Amino acid sequence: MNDILSYIDKVGASIEVENDYVAINDLYHHRGWTDGLPIIPPTEKLVEEMLSYCDRPWDSPIAKIAPRYGEATPIRLATNAVMAGCRPEYFPVVVAAIEALCEEPFNLYGLQATTHLVSPLIIVNGPIAKELGINSGYNALGSGCRSNATIGRAVRLSLVNIGGAQSGAGDMATFGSPAKYSYLAAENEADSPWEPLHVERGYAQWASTVTVIGAECPHNVNDHQSITGVGILKMIAGTMATTGNNDVYNIEPHPAIVIGPEHAKTIAADGFSKADVKRYIFENAVLPLQRFSQENIERRFLVTCKDRYGDANSSVPVPMVQRAEDLLVVVIGGPGKHSAVIPTFGVTVPITREIQLANGKRASSVEEFKIACSDSLN
Repeated sequence: MNDILSYIDKVGASIEVENDYVAINDLYHHRGWTDGLPIIPPTEKLVEEMLSYCDRPWDSPIAKIAPRYGEATPIRLATNAVMAGCRPEYFPVVVAAIEALCEEPFNLYGLQATTHLVSPLIIVNGPIAKELGINSGYNALGSGCRSNATIGRAVRLSLVNIGGAQSGAGDMATFGSPAKYSYLAAENEADSPWEPLHVERGYAQWASTVTVIGAECPHNVNDHQSITGVGILKMIAGTMATTGNNDVYNIEPHPAIVIGPEHAKTIAADGFSKADVKRYIFENAVLPLQRFSQENIERRFLVTCKDRYGDANSSVPVPMVQRAEDLLVVVIGGPGKHSAVIPTFGVTVPITREIQLANGKRASSVEEFKIACSDSLN
């Protein structure tokens, strides 16, 4: 009985399993406790090492995860983080992400239970991204980086094992998406010409934060030809203007625009602030009402926005977002003339939370970052 689900022992139950990696993984897979990939067995030692980065009582819930509304205690989250392959120092990011996801405006229940292919996207800002080696450059939203992959996977396993989002039960996605394995990146603050996302959302520049977005997979914007900011923004707006995304049918959607560093540099060099970018896309990412099916016009637009679309035969423009300020603009990626549009579930609000590091364990770069900021002002 060397390898057991020791965390279950702590809440009054125990499960014994042969001390064999294959046998443990077979058990977890059989019981629906994995994402289909092999897991790291959560031994008591590994879970306790994870919890050394948490100041909270191990058995006190920090949130309840929909749709089951299971209690997300630190010990349960730590167990899933071990299973995902996280290093202990990653754990505060996992905790902050779960707290953000469970805030009511985010509508986690809707995201977890929908037939839509949506999944939480986590964007990390601040010094902790550098400290933990969270990728913000080449392939940031893809594979190849342990911190990105395992932190995102720990969140997904927690949504499954604590929240009850098993396929065909709590999770009713028609076909899902690869983002349901892991969906996390840091903002490329070093190569961004604008203020970072967390500063725009009210946090100090040296704060470390997570922002969660109920997101589809990225929709690529391939623009190697435009040499002006207007040209690139026109291509982004054109990519965003589609009839089938959830945002177009909802009252207050918050889609994300991921701009590659090369595109961002060109746009900013032509004098566009981040607010200007949002305004241009809001005004130009539109489609005439006639582009939608008659059934969607009658059963959606004329129900939710009858005053605006009362003349179903008109060419009245349909915006992809209701207000410019509802767009999120973030710089992610390495060199290459690409950007991306990320539609959302529609009925969801992005949430940003500061990452709280335990036991005085601050990212080592925080104080250096504060000093650098101070020096730049003198």
